[in-house]
Amino acid sequence: MIPQDTIVALATPSGAGAIAVIRVSGPESISICSPVFKSVSGKDINEQKSHTIHLGHIVDDERVLDEVLVSIFKGSNSYTGEPTIEISCHGSTYIQQEIIQLLLRKGCRIANPGEFTLRAFLNGKLDLSQAEAVADLIASDSQASHQVAMQQMRGGFSNEIKRLRDELLNFASLIELELDFAEEDVEFADRAQFRALVSRITHVLKRLVDSFAVGNVIKNGIPIAIVGEPNVGKSTLLNALLNEERAIVSDIAGTTRDTIEDEIIIGGISFRFIDTAGIRDTKDVVESIGIKKTFEKIEQAQVVIYLTDSYQLTDDQIKKLKVEIEKVKNKYPLKPLIIVANKVDKLDETGIENLKKEIPEIHLLSAKTGLGVEELQQKLLDFVNTGALRNDETIVTNSRHYDALLKALDEIQKVQYGIDNELSGDLMAIDIRQALFHLGEITGEITTDDLLGNIFANFCIGK
Repeated sequence: MIPQDTIVALATPSGAGAIAVIRVSGPESISICSPVFKSVSGKDINEQKSHTIHLGHIVDDERVLDEVLVSIFKGSNSYTGEPTIEISCHGSTYIQQEIIQLLLRKGCRIANPGEFTLRAFLNGKLDLSQAEAVADLIASDSQASHQVAMQQMRGGFSNEIKRLRDELLNFASLIELELDFAEEDVEFADRAQFRALVSRITHVLKRLVDSFAVGNVIKNGIPIAIVGEPNVGKSTLLNALLNEERAIVSDIAGTTRDTIEDEIIIGGISFRFIDTAGIRDTKDVVESIGIKKTFEKIEQAQVVIYLTDSYQLTDDQIKKLKVEIEKVKNKYPLKPLIIVANKVDKLDETGIENLKKEIPEIHLLSAKTGLGVEELQQKLLDFVNTGALRNDETIVTNSRHYDALLKALDEIQKVQYGIDNELSGDLMAIDIRQALFHLGEITGEITTDDLLGNIFANFCIGK
């Protein structure tokens, strides 16, 4: 149901600033704002064209609240698809509240979280996946997450889903038509074309499902645990990666007793580095707790950097290191493991060649001088399949979309089984309808009040 009341909210972040924007949307937005806005040119905003901006004052009876700019959006030519006024005022929290309170007294109500975008969806300005992309765009904190959100908001994902759904719906109608003429044994849906369509839909759905692995990384970043024995330079490496003194560095073993986390953007992707307590046998209670947390962080990390001190690696230590590496690999077989030897600035050529010979996959660097740090960053970036991102392909980042795609794929595979085994049309029609239902859930062609409530409750008020 399209709401018929008029809502108001602060569209810019709360708090004091240079300017603030107060958004009013609904059928009565212009008529409510008109009496409280006095244009410097004497114009009545009821009579002005859409998409025009006017300078004037907001007044409460004879009291002038502020000098403002009022932007007018008439009819459906607005973000929400309904008449909208945006008031740009000075950023004083007092002024913001005075204007909002005045508008509430004149007939507005305070907008619920995400209600402006909800109205845009209900008025057909955005489909549901595009509306969700608005929240992702606001939350984007890296080039990659921004690019994916923009691609989805422009309709790249929803257009792909709609094309699949339209083609499937066409064949579904033909299958349903066959059921009406079951006694005549008529076949309206060409089975060869139907087989090709189902095969293509399966391929597209699998690609979209697989893209969620990359999309989840882009949206949430990659947690990377830096582990190793005490005093091998883990904190120094963290500081070098972040290019700031984030962690305390000391020659005393066991300085880091808790995990330290921070993020950096590499190649447009967010990486969250976790500096952990050095792994060793210790009787220190606090340090033991830190070491326990280290193993917890390894469990949570997607990539593990195992750091060692190249200068301290004797032949016996190299053998011991190989054993430790195998232990980590066996315990976490699915986690990418990067073996890094620190302090190579202290090694001569012979020592470096010997280390490479004994452990061919080892990455050499000096966290202190920065040697090899950029190469390590590139190696980390290689773990992310950014090919789809570079090619501007559709990437799924939303877990709700991922779940719906999995369910749709499952139903399509049932249809494929039905075609392969020449099942009757009535059995396949059930699976087709279910596939259409799950695809429709993504774009919002099929929705419930609970679903909309859950989605838009996560938006900020004013958007």
